[in-house]
Amino acid sequence: MQNFRTVPDIRIAPGGAAQMDAHIEDLCANRRICVVTDKGVRGLGLLDGALDALRAAGYEVMVFDDVVADPPEKIVLAGAQAAKDFGAGLILGFGGGSPMDTAKVMAHLVGSDQPISELYGVGTALGPRAPLMLVPTTAGTGSEVTNVAILTTGETEKKGIVANALYADRVLLDAELTIGLPKMITASTGIDAMVHAIEAYTSLPQKNPLSDSLALSALSKLRGAIERVCTDGTDLEARTDMLIGSMLAGQAFSNAPCAAVHALAYPLGGFFHVPHGLSNALVLTEVMKYNMPKAESYYGEIADHLRLGTTGAHLLDEMQRLKDAVNVPQTLRAVDIKTGSIPMMAEDAMTKDRLLMNNPREMTYDAVVNIYEAIA
Repeated sequence: MQNFRTVPDIRIAPGGAAQMDAHIEDLCANRRICVVTDKGVRGLGLLDGALDALRAAGYEVMVFDDVVADPPEKIVLAGAQAAKDFGAGLILGFGGGSPMDTAKVMAHLVGSDQPISELYGVGTALGPRAPLMLVPTTAGTGSEVTNVAILTTGETEKKGIVANALYADRVLLDAELTIGLPKMITASTGIDAMVHAIEAYTSLPQKNPLSDSLALSALSKLRGAIERVCTDGTDLEARTDMLIGSMLAGQAFSNAPCAAVHALAYPLGGFFHVPHGLSNALVLTEVMKYNMPKAESYYGEIADHLRLGTTGAHLLDEMQRLKDAVNVPQTLRAVDIKTGSIPMMAEDAMTKDRLLMNNPREMTYDAVVNIYEAIA
């Protein structure tokens, strides 16, 4: 049996954040909202219009802006306690993947007595949660429509919580929020979204007709827009396509999970704080080369859909061309990772069973080392 789930209410409205009071209708019975974001988003003023609209409509709002990249468990717990103390009737995640992941887990902790230690893994977050709405400010993670949250536990280890309880009640896609994104963030998060779609299409245990269709639609949107937005960051039409493409890819990989690209990317973020999208971009093409003996036909189908050709090599060449065109870093050296760290990263990558089990070709420790060495 094949299953498909997603967020029940998705709204696409450029400029919609400034009418946030209309978009949270029926979600917050007690009119007390906890907004979860980070200091970067808040400092850029992206939240101002939404806060003004909510307060003008009579909502009481607290802002929890302590979220950082690769959110540590302790910050999530602090946010959940702050939201409980405030009596929040709605958790509103506003930002990139880290604020949205934090908001998902906070909503679960606010609405459930289940301790955070019991949430990690697949299908283990069982309790009820507080109402949850998500508003992405980057076009890459797709976190707004996934049932996944990735947290940092201890010093460097990253663990995932995968459960249907993490699907939001509502999502707002407002492309105007992404107009001010720097080119490097635009580029790396855009490649990240394409990775999500490619990995969903080759996620052999759970790929299905719906996830395949969403992945292909996502890649069409993203490939057509990524160079445009990197050339002209104010192109609202292209920004909207990027946001929709990222969301479609999120829907795809939430049902046909990611694989070795993500497994090899996580140590770069966990140990060296390389942004997640850039980590994926760094390892993408070498993992594709490794997967080619088992995934060539799937890569070829994607290439054919994008009118690149009919072989896996055509897709591989295009992804390399795009990385060159948008000028993302392409070596470990470029992100200050020394070759001496490769064995440590490889050992960590091999622990990501949740991801590696979905890879079309079995990944080995030696293969991981070779991939890292190829991009050193």
